[in-house]
Amino acid sequence: MTVSVVIVNYNTFDVTCDCIESVLKHTKGVDYEIVLVDNASPKDNPDMFVERFPSVKLIKNPENNGFAKGNNLGISHANGDVILLLNSDTILTEDSISICEKAFEQRAATGFLTCRLVYADGKYQHNARAFRSIRNELLDLARPLLKLIPYKKRAQLMLNQYFQGDFSTICDWVSGAYMMFHKSLLQHLPGNKLDERFFMYGEDMLWCQQAIEAGYTNYFLADTTVIHIANASTEPAKQLKLLHTTLKHDLEVIRLQRGNSLYFYVLRFIYTTKEKLRYYIKAVAMKLFKYRIR
Repeated sequence: MTVSVVIVNYNTFDVTCDCIESVLKHTKGVDYEIVLVDNASPKDNPDMFVERFPSVKLIKNPENNGFAKGNNLGISHANGDVILLLNSDTILTEDSISICEKAFEQRAATGFLTCRLVYADGKYQHNARAFRSIRNELLDLARPLLKLIPYKKRAQLMLNQYFQGDFSTICDWVSGAYMMFHKSLLQHLPGNKLDERFFMYGEDMLWCQQAIEAGYTNYFLADTTVIHIANASTEPAKQLKLLHTTLKHDLEVIRLQRGNSLYFYVLRFIYTTKEKLRYYIKAVAMKLFKYRIR
């Protein structure tokens, strides 16, 4: 089985080189290729990647048309049976690709698989996710009561920030920063490709929803860990813009799940109110204490 590692670069030459180096250094137990898509980076000369890494298959996208389209372009040039979408700001510290590929082949009904992601400081990133629901949003507002539930039951019930990534589990959706799937899965997704309606953010949740609709499950593997730098901006204006984009895309996926029902509108009100309030609390903490709350 061959794994095609698809990496999309946009103005992150040094970071992307670190990612590629880590893949070359640590991937030993599986055949693989690296397909690098440069999304028309105005600050990078993509030919320098090939000079530094001759084995990399470089695809030059003539325009930056987003994360999903960049990945679909890379997949169209991939020869592997298994695809790994790997963010350019990830660092492998062990043979994670081989470990995930072996686990993936043992789970025939798996759509998308991820592994444990941590920040550079080692903090877990909560990349095993549950879809939004009225129940979970209300339970999230009553966090002290959730502490009365034993950890494993609480983690399986809620996932997200209530789960510390310390056991493998089926989940609703997984992070696109590290996302493995069988290339044949695309035959069961709309348009036979990764949905491109979002330019950036929320596409991983959308793809996982579509995989579930096609009869698959999504899986979080705790057996290996990858560093995902994920240096989000600390500027309030950029954080607010990101929040608006995330809310918009999350709600679009929820609407696909629930339709224009009363349930959807109640969930939308609870979710948007909670997230905006959380944003302003984070903004105040940043302004007063110069500390960014993740």
